[in-house]
Amino acid sequence: MTELPSALLVPVIPVVGGGGPPTVGHATISGMRLRRAGVEEGQDIAGLWLRSRAASEPYIPPPVHSEEEVRAWFDQVILPRREVWVADNGDAIVGLLVLADEWIDQLYVEPSLTGRGIGGQLMAVAKQERPTALRLWTFEANAGARRFYERHGFVAVASTTGDNEEGAPDVCYQWRPFELGVP
Repeated sequence: MTELPSALLVPVIPVVGGGGPPTVGHATISGMRLRRAGVEEGQDIAGLWLRSRAASEPYIPPPVHSEEEVRAWFDQVILPRREVWVADNGDAIVGLLVLADEWIDQLYVEPSLTGRGIGGQLMAVAKQERPTALRLWTFEANAGARRFYERHGFVAVASTTGDNEEGAPDVCYQWRPFELGVP
């Protein structure tokens, strides 16, 4: 990864433990940085997404698209058209957050690193970037993800019996800090 001149750096959010949400800055703590993804990182990000999805089976259905289609989707659709944040440990991208308007479109963490606060830090970024409302869909059977979202103040507001590509039941969650009184 080539270092950019400081004038071209996108703000980085340091990963910190405890306290409130992180604030935008360029400092890092413990070598973990949260930053906007570069368009050249599509293949690394797609690899993280594929590993995470594979590790989540059977709780969520396998992807309906081939690895090549997923990689092209990240390169041609996600990175050019969405706001993409990554958690970077200096050696690799270990977390992914994709925002589209008020939607969390994707939130994935390297499977070997779940439970270490990376997802929570990415969620803090989402709330900082969209302070008035967030929405997302998750598979109904993914109890771990549902607990995670509920811990972060999300409330289930709708569900389907499988109105998605995978044909699996899913749940729509919403976070609105002012209505719910939740930070």
